[in-house]
Amino acid sequence: MDFIPYGKQSITQEDVDAVVEVLHSDYLTTGPKVKEFEDAIASYCGASYCVAVSNGTAALHLISLVLLQKGDKVLTTPNSFLATSNSILYAGAHPVFVDIAEDGNIDFDACETMLQKDSSIKALYGVAFSGNMLNQKKLRHLKQKYGITILEDNAHAIGAEYDGIKAGSCAHSDASIFSFHPVKHLTTAEGGAITTNSKEIYEKLLVLRNHGMVKTPDMKPWEYEMRELGFNYRITDLQCALGVSQLQKLSSFVQRRKEIAQVYDASFAGSIVKPLYTFHGKSSYHLYVVKVDFSQLSLSKEQLFMQLRERGIGIQLHYMPINKQPYYRSLGYGAEETPCMDMYYEQCFSLPMYAALTQEQQEYVIQNLFEVLTND
Repeated sequence: MDFIPYGKQSITQEDVDAVVEVLHSDYLTTGPKVKEFEDAIASYCGASYCVAVSNGTAALHLISLVLLQKGDKVLTTPNSFLATSNSILYAGAHPVFVDIAEDGNIDFDACETMLQKDSSIKALYGVAFSGNMLNQKKLRHLKQKYGITILEDNAHAIGAEYDGIKAGSCAHSDASIFSFHPVKHLTTAEGGAITTNSKEIYEKLLVLRNHGMVKTPDMKPWEYEMRELGFNYRITDLQCALGVSQLQKLSSFVQRRKEIAQVYDASFAGSIVKPLYTFHGKSSYHLYVVKVDFSQLSLSKEQLFMQLRERGIGIQLHYMPINKQPYYRSLGYGAEETPCMDMYYEQCFSLPMYAALTQEQQEYVIQNLFEVLTND
């Protein structure tokens, strides 16, 4: 059997045809497909505006420049890819790492305790980890009570919902970001997007995406003005053509991921392998994370990884605690009390989860996982 990665893209002939059509058109970049993709994402999520950019990190960078001021304290999670908290640093603000809850998302009760103690905290960057949306009731409560700025990092969560609220709708946040990396639900190869319901935020993002340049109707044909220190974070028409095509299949991709999650859940019932959270039908399952108490086994987590990879199965860890990375330690982080994150790091790992995963491949993963764990 071929190697089974933890995630991969699903590309059809329709996707290929959509990209080829753009190759034969007049626009390869910054053309009509960009706006078509942005409008489609905004409509799908139920948001007023969408700005598509070159990748998910670019999305985080730009929205941080809009939402944050230098010196702002921002509550965030250690359980994410580096880009989430890095974007806070890019804006000259200060991440404040908060422990996670049992489902891998930021602990909102701990957030509220910190907000009660420190009125200088200005914002919260929450991550919908693994595709499991942030608790919208708690988001609304924190925003209304403390007046903080809220960003939802939905890089894992397009297609997810919470009490009828879709990821990216920004119902109780100032903005949301997505990533369209190949391991995500839909891909533009590389790519990202920001959604918001604020026209002011939207217009600022458009300027920052394109070098900080503005061109108005009253200017001479060759004139433009650089009014901000912006960036070249534009996305291409090629990428957006792929994105438009992929978005048409998103519902089926998410449904297939949910089916895979249900099979995993049933297979692990009553065993030493515990799902991070029980299936509830609302997560879009970018990741399927399980936990195993290795202290009860003679097998280490590293040995499990190596033995499964020898069998052609690419389990992965999402994530190493950001606050304990060398760079963050150099900034004075790393001593935060995060017992849930520490336990998560010791016990959890991600199993293969993507729409093209076959029944045969999933059965092979489950069988070999149990063989390695029980033959230690």
